[in-house]
Amino acid sequence: MSKSRIFRQAGIATALTLATTLAGAQNWPSRPISLIVPFPPGGSSDVLARSLTDKLSQTLGQPVLVESRPGAGATVGADFVAKAKPDGYTLLMGAVHHTIATSVYKKLPYDFEKSFEPVTTIALVPNVLVVNVKNSATDVKSLVAQAKAAPGRLSYGSNGNGTVQHLIGTQFASQTGVELLHVPYKGSAPLTTDLLGGQVDMSFDTITPVIQHIRAGKLRPLAVTTAKRSSTLPDVPTLAESGLKDFDQGTWFGVLAPKGTPRDIVVRLNAEMVKIIQSPDFRKRMEEIGAEPVGNTPEQMAAQIRGDTAKYAQLVKDAKVSVD
Repeated sequence: MSKSRIFRQAGIATALTLATTLAGAQNWPSRPISLIVPFPPGGSSDVLARSLTDKLSQTLGQPVLVESRPGAGATVGADFVAKAKPDGYTLLMGAVHHTIATSVYKKLPYDFEKSFEPVTTIALVPNVLVVNVKNSATDVKSLVAQAKAAPGRLSYGSNGNGTVQHLIGTQFASQTGVELLHVPYKGSAPLTTDLLGGQVDMSFDTITPVIQHIRAGKLRPLAVTTAKRSSTLPDVPTLAESGLKDFDQGTWFGVLAPKGTPRDIVVRLNAEMVKIIQSPDFRKRMEEIGAEPVGNTPEQMAAQIRGDTAKYAQLVKDAKVSVD
């Protein structure tokens, strides 16, 4: 067979593949869509996912189903989506945790920057240092005094090794000169249950899973971990205000699709999601759970991922955190 015929056949095959992809994209969605949440139900990612998909199902004309696939610091769910068919029917609820995992895990089966198509960041959620109300600490200073009086006795829970809560804990311990016991969980729901029961002494989780317990007087907030105070907890100081210089950590959540998902599907997903995120009803819901709505472009989200990946690589190195 001549080279020209081979090239001609290859060109025809490529054109047919492109035509099929475009046709599929034009008919999308024609069946239910799965949004994979890599944490157990009850946490910020789950609440945000359901707040978004309730409206998204209506605008797309197909059910958008929330599916929980927790494990290994949110990497199990991410790996599932990375290997899914890039047809717009399997999406990931990504989070800042995934940018940290890039440095924490020695062998990840995917590349967070290269294996996904960013769609949009849904919201930023400040983290908050909370203790059980049975703990006598009323501020960061008194909590640090407790920790120094009993090195290694006070424990803090996180959503898993290598998550942002874990790194906030290591940074807090480093800056205050205390020794804390880290207790990793698979998500916010089991962590909060144990915090309420006294099995762990404190957490640096996002506001969403603990706000109802703060309002009920069962958990006491000592400080938020972001540079600015939270509008949801305006009377709670920041860690920087509490003496931890330049402390600024928070958690973002957003939607990503597998790499290779047709551009027009990504563009439509972005447009529909941003419209929902900017709506008064959604903003009101975010205020209730302590989240700050974002709704940016895929390019802005990609830049955010690049920046956080580099930022946390240094924090992971300084904290000597690694997972095999």
